[in-house]
Amino acid sequence: MAAKRDYYEILEVSKSASAEEIKKAYRKKAIQYHPDKNPGDHTAEEKFKEAAEAYEVLSDQNKRARYDQFGHAGVGGAAGGGFGGGGMSMEDIFSQFGDIFGGHFGGFGGFGGFGRTGRRTNRGSDLRVKVKLNLKEILNGVEKKIKVKKYVACSPCNGNGSENGNSVANCSTCNGSGMVTRVANTILGQMQTTTTCPTCNGEGKTITKKCAHCNGDGIVHDEEVISIKIPAGVEEGMQLSMSGKGSAARRGGINGDLLILVEEEEDPDLIRDHNDVIYNLFISFPTAALGGTVEVPTIEGVAKVKIDPGTQPGKVLRLRNKGLPTINGYGTGDELINVNVYIPENLSDTEKKKIEEMHKSANFTPSKSAKKNVFTKFKKMFD
Repeated sequence: MAAKRDYYEILEVSKSASAEEIKKAYRKKAIQYHPDKNPGDHTAEEKFKEAAEAYEVLSDQNKRARYDQFGHAGVGGAAGGGFGGGGMSMEDIFSQFGDIFGGHFGGFGGFGGFGRTGRRTNRGSDLRVKVKLNLKEILNGVEKKIKVKKYVACSPCNGNGSENGNSVANCSTCNGSGMVTRVANTILGQMQTTTTCPTCNGEGKTITKKCAHCNGDGIVHDEEVISIKIPAGVEEGMQLSMSGKGSAARRGGINGDLLILVEEEEDPDLIRDHNDVIYNLFISFPTAALGGTVEVPTIEGVAKVKIDPGTQPGKVLRLRNKGLPTINGYGTGDELINVNVYIPENLSDTEKKKIEEMHKSANFTPSKSAKKNVFTKFKKMFD
């Protein structure tokens, strides 16, 4: 699959562009590549959809913030499986963004094309779900199957709300256009206004006999098992979206989106710090003094770590690339091992005697250089 182009590059605006500048840039691109202006030109059609996808993200403050921070993966564009706006149809584009051109949604500066009748398109509601992930799932990415309660298209009427799916006629008031035009005489002359048809509510169709199963709505409440692909490197609180996986719309409109909120399960051993993970290692005093090898947990298993003789409490060991990947695929964090020396709380008389003997040795009195190192580390904490 070809890599997605930068959304700012598509609309030819800077990353600091205002909302109005982004809107103007999209309007310019949409007019340039409009299907009616480029009949049969597949490349122009793809550029038209590409511009709409870019505008869908950059015109939304929350989506734009996620895109600026995480790139296409932040809005689902790199995840596959339906995330983001890449699956927008022509109907989606005209129904969602046609209003920025003035008038109803087919009027791209006078061009015709999809939706030029001005019919209202119903849209289903968005749904929000939470998905809990452990560190291993975040490390590798995962596919989750969840059961979602939502509205789906009514099977007996194929979602159009009429008996057997064929008891539908053009609205007699607007003649199927979904809009009515009125002309009024004023002191300034004749004024023409176009509004949504009050009879069909802009749908352009009327039902002559309602479906008994859905009572004419075209949707029923049901459950659906949805497969969600979560990209590697996601973080707590991040929101992904699956276009068209929300509730179905009344009488054959556009489905809503499924919004997925990421939650992280607390790991029993490791603490996440952005792309690094931290492990607090406790070693015995003899191990710290004499050195040795210990095992530490990692996200995918265990690793052996060498402890040098004379290791001091507070020393940090690093396992390269044992952390988590960034969501845009650039680099992997490390595992940081914070060394702590365990001091036993209860000692036998024999143990106390041995420690007292060691205490008399010059080796158990910190040198000037050791004291200086401790002071330097402490000072850096407050710089």
